[in-house]
Amino acid sequence: MTQHLWPLPVALLLASCLGKTTDTAAPIDIRSPGSWTAVAPMPTARQEVAAAALDGRLVVIGGFGEAAEPVATVEVYDPATDHWEARAPLPAPTHHPAAAVVDGRLFVAGGFAGRASWTPLRTVYEYDEARNSWSTRAPLRTPRGGLALVALDGKLRAVGGSGDTASNAHEVYDPATDRWSEAPPLPTPRDHLAAVVFQGRLWAIGGRDAFLGRQHNAVEIYDPATDGWSTGVPLPTGRGGLGAAVLGDRIFVFGGEAPFRIFSAHEMFEIAGNRWIGKEPMRTPRHGTGAAAIGGRIYVAGGGTEPGLARTSVTEAYTP
Repeated sequence: MTQHLWPLPVALLLASCLGKTTDTAAPIDIRSPGSWTAVAPMPTARQEVAAAALDGRLVVIGGFGEAAEPVATVEVYDPATDHWEARAPLPAPTHHPAAAVVDGRLFVAGGFAGRASWTPLRTVYEYDEARNSWSTRAPLRTPRGGLALVALDGKLRAVGGSGDTASNAHEVYDPATDRWSEAPPLPTPRDHLAAVVFQGRLWAIGGRDAFLGRQHNAVEIYDPATDGWSTGVPLPTGRGGLGAAVLGDRIFVFGGEAPFRIFSAHEMFEIAGNRWIGKEPMRTPRHGTGAAAIGGRIYVAGGGTEPGLARTSVTEAYTP
């Protein structure tokens, strides 16, 4: 589909005339930007969460709650009823974990424990929806939080994150054997990155070295057919703490954080043009959110509304 775009200076002028702002350096899609709708807020305001789509519902896991306390909270949103329900909490409070679903099974990996001093975790849990309970699985080989987790070819892949420093770890989990193995490392070490599976490959997007460190715009793509990484089109603006989801034949990224800056940015990767283009910015600029595609829409829940700690319960749905 042909995209109708304006160059950035013109787009920003038009956006300001319409009373809108955007934090993207990408050309803006004026004709078909899509739209955002506010839906029922999360019962528990929190940020630095993990999220995944499970059986047509959005599951939001862990994070920071009130006074930056780690939480074990698990809440599920049903788009059909616009309603949230509490589920069995994680076995331990965890912030900055990652989550993914493989063959209908929900897993949560890594994260940090602690409030004033963060301890990177190796823990891996699996959720049993029928019993509403969690069980412990084989731990990560490398303890880390702020990592990304995806399902690819029936296995989980955990990339990036940080322990003492930003990590380039790339580990593969086989649910059939409950074992982790090492894979070719992520070319650019980083944490607070996003990752998706698109066109049968793992896309590692954005991230950072540290809060006041380098903010990456790197997009690196792992192909299981070659067991190697290649370089993709970089993000228009480097940042960490962004969310990402795939809907149809498109990748969407949302929000993020850089030192003393929060993003409302919302960008889509366009295959035909091999480029990122700007879409309708999020109503609520945020970082540390949870995002997942369900039924033709993308749901973005929670996050921080200021650099550092500023939890929210806001949940918004994007329709292309």
